[in-house]
Amino acid sequence: QVQLVESGGGLVQAGGSLRLSCAASGRTFSNSCVGWFRQVPGKDRKFVAAIGWSGISPYYVDSVKGRFAISRDNAKNTVYLQMNSLKPEDTAVYYCTASMSYRDYCERQSQYSYWGQGTQVTVSS
Repeated sequence: QVQLVESGGGLVQAGGSLRLSCAASGRTFSNSCVGWFRQVPGKDRKFVAAIGWSGISPYYVDSVKGRFAISRDNAKNTVYLQMNSLKPEDTAVYYCTASMSYRDYCERQSQYSYWGQGTQVTVSS
């Protein structure tokens, strides 16, 4: 059974930092896209960041470029999201996700097969 377990969420003041982690078990995702999405109440889940199998060219939604960094450790089957200079508008539930069949350029929810349970990030002003 495949599981993705996020950790690292919490409450932080504007300008602060958090590091989210997502540990996968049940299968390896070293040859697949992994990514992060976020969702606020009443809104659709939105793409935040993703990284392809090679880990060379991560990509981000424009609103987090220069502030967030996604990385992966295939040996640990883990993906990270370093979030710096956090803003109140970053407040959301953050979901880790992994693809079963796409290796790169994964920005659409439909490309992903597995999802974590989500971790709350709250940024106070």
